[in-house]
Amino acid sequence: MLVSCGISNEQNVQNIYPLTGMKADGEIRKRPLAVVVNNHPKARPQSGLSKADIVIESLSEGPITRFLAIFQSEMPETAGPVRSAREYFVDLALGFDGILVHHGWSPGAKKRLENGAADHINGMDYDGSLFWRADFREAPHNSYTSFENINKAAADKGYSMKTAVEPYTFKKARPTSGTPYRIRLDYGTKNVTNQVDFGYDKKVDGYIRMSDGMLTTDLETEEPIILQNILIVEAEHRIKDAYGRRDVDLRSGGQGLLLQNGEVHQVDWKNEGGRLVPVKDGKNVPFVPGKTWINIIPDLSKVSISKGEGV
Repeated sequence: MLVSCGISNEQNVQNIYPLTGMKADGEIRKRPLAVVVNNHPKARPQSGLSKADIVIESLSEGPITRFLAIFQSEMPETAGPVRSAREYFVDLALGFDGILVHHGWSPGAKKRLENGAADHINGMDYDGSLFWRADFREAPHNSYTSFENINKAAADKGYSMKTAVEPYTFKKARPTSGTPYRIRLDYGTKNVTNQVDFGYDKKVDGYIRMSDGMLTTDLETEEPIILQNILIVEAEHRIKDAYGRRDVDLRSGGQGLLLQNGEVHQVDWKNEGGRLVPVKDGKNVPFVPGKTWINIIPDLSKVSISKGEGV
């Protein structure tokens, strides 16, 4: 696990949020929440993503991805739609010592969680109480919860809501003076489209994201999600059952791409204490302070890069 924010010798790590590298204006020992968020087209736009320090995007069934949103510096008033857990989401939540928040589970995730692999809150146990069904969406795309309700569920289960969160390493942001790069990921199949675009916007010093041509926004604020780091990692995927559920190899490391400041860097990635981190020539590559999106993909050949501001 990384042990230093590394922004400046003059800055005290106690004044920095550990997962964003941003100056802290509140408690930095808040325990992370790892919320499984629906990304089916009928679930968009989602609630709470603008508050997430890190979002990890991975395939669930077929060509549809699902998000694991890691909240630590900011907590969402409303989060969702919440969906079911997968085994690799359990592993990723453990990398942050986070409480996994989900609504349902795959057979493998159920077995591990019932055997105590990670602290977790299952919406199936609180459906109609601490989780509610929104009337503007149809099941299974309508399960929501709140930070207040997660707190109540954690107290019910005896979970601590404080922990010493290991910080990432960070470097100063140096926005490009030239034409930035944008990038497209293709998760789709012959019959189902699922394209993700990231483009750098100099006006906000960050990346904006689109799904199938629609801007990724927060349902409540209608504001676009702004990101400072995009890490794309290639990992082996294997179909494991008739429903199209997958095993995803998040242990072996591999090739990747890192987008920062409008630039694209070829990197490798490794699993460090349960977290996916970029490396180059055997050394960890620092993040730029801000929010990070991590895309897990089966094949880097499905990524295309072009020049131009925005998406």
